[in-house]
Amino acid sequence: MKLKITGVVPLSPTIREFLLADAEGAPLPTAGAGAHIMLRIPGPERMWKNAYSLVSSPEDHHEYKIIVRRVEHSRGGSAWLHDHAAIGDMLEAETPQNLFPIPLLAYKHLLLSAGIGITPMLAYLQVLRKPFELHHCGKLEDAGAFAGLLPTAPNVFMHTNRNALDLEYLLAHQTLGTHLSVCGPASFMDVVLQTAQNLGWPGAKVHKESFGGATGGTPFIAHLRRSNITISVGADESLLEAIETAGLTPPSLCRGGACGVCETALLDGVPDHRDHYLSDTQRACNSAIMPCVSRAKTPELVLDI
Repeated sequence: MKLKITGVVPLSPTIREFLLADAEGAPLPTAGAGAHIMLRIPGPERMWKNAYSLVSSPEDHHEYKIIVRRVEHSRGGSAWLHDHAAIGDMLEAETPQNLFPIPLLAYKHLLLSAGIGITPMLAYLQVLRKPFELHHCGKLEDAGAFAGLLPTAPNVFMHTNRNALDLEYLLAHQTLGTHLSVCGPASFMDVVLQTAQNLGWPGAKVHKESFGGATGGTPFIAHLRRSNITISVGADESLLEAIETAGLTPPSLCRGGACGVCETALLDGVPDHRDHYLSDTQRACNSAIMPCVSRAKTPELVLDI
């Protein structure tokens, strides 16, 4: 899709809302609550591909809304949108995908988010018709921005101190049939998911979306066995990006280590797993890697690609 930026709304010094419409004025594809779009953002050396949750109503076919935080050590995407994107600019985007749909069979929804992970929940709130309880954790400086996006209701809670949220009590005192949906940075999600597991929450009642893409690290070498290509993965690029730069187009979707679409067989080397898809047992086998976010603990990796 070709999308035109039709509005830019500053919500805080580091958070902005962007309004996007079809470049030709055509109706936009339907996107259910929890869906995201992948934007192709121009960079000085490569095209960035960043996923952003849609916060607009699923019934709106005229404009998409996304909320973008300017990451302090941005690898390019969020910084470009904050520093260069302007009304009238054109961006390429892929058709919306939904890896975080609302669980329709839930009796009640417990929504937990942190930071910019609130964005898919904003779409949820526009269509939820069943009981829900939302707890959002955010920095004090972002409280005003997020509070303005959330409804004022007795079942919606803002926490500017994450430690003040008693997760164990909250998760232990839910009614039968409650479904947990969680989105946010890895540090937040890991604690929530581990607490739920310790309390015996069944996996079928837990719904998650990792919010955040690849982060950098120590450069390493990757040998792509079937393609007979050796690539260097730089400190500021992901393994997936390096593979794409080499001219290959492996399957990928969320680019955040959550969907499993880019799972690649690992033939040699020790990966630095940073995904939210592989189980602990799968990680221990060292037989697969999510190249969208994971890196290497050894100087070289050998992939079956």
